This record gives sequence, structure tokens and C-alpha cells, in this order.
Amino acid sequence: MTKADLVERICEKTDSVNKKQAEAVVNGLFECIIDALEEGDKVELRGFGSFKTRERGPREGRNPKTGDKVSVPSKRVPYFKPGKELRERVDNA
Repeated sequence: MTKADLVERICEKTDSVNKKQAEAVVNGLFECIIDALEEGDKVELRGFGSFKTRERGPREGRNPKTGDKVSVPSKRVPYFKPGKELRERVDNA
């Protein structure tokens, strides 16, 4: 499912929202989640799951072309943990 598909489904499920309004809501939701993760906050949506960031430590990697060792610095990466209700619904589908 793409973002456009998500907007379409929102329009179908709610008769009072047009495509432009649904797209604004979806974009606003994504922006709020991204902003919170940038600030180091955790986003928890009950029944759906939680978004947070994890710290990956520095490591030694290899250049696949030459085989030379390359130092990969530490970084923060986004992580999603599904909630219990979401896990159960996907499992029973």
C-alpha cells in the first residue's frame, strides 16, 4: 500500500472527507511522527504500535568493490514495534 492508496482508503471509509483533506491529514501525521523521532521522543499509538529510535554503534565494514575495510560511524535509526492488537489481527488474517 502506498501513501496514495492510504489516502484513497481514508476517503472511502469516511464520506465527509475529500481527497485533499485526507492527504493533508496523512502528511500531517507523518510529519508529526518524524518530528518527534528527530527530537528523540517515542511515538506510541495504542493498539497499533510504537515508533522510536535506536542507536547503532560504530563498526568496521567492507567496501564490496575493493574489499578494503571501512569505518562506519554510529547512527540513530528509526524502529517500529507493533502493538499486541496489530500482531494478533495480522496473525489471524
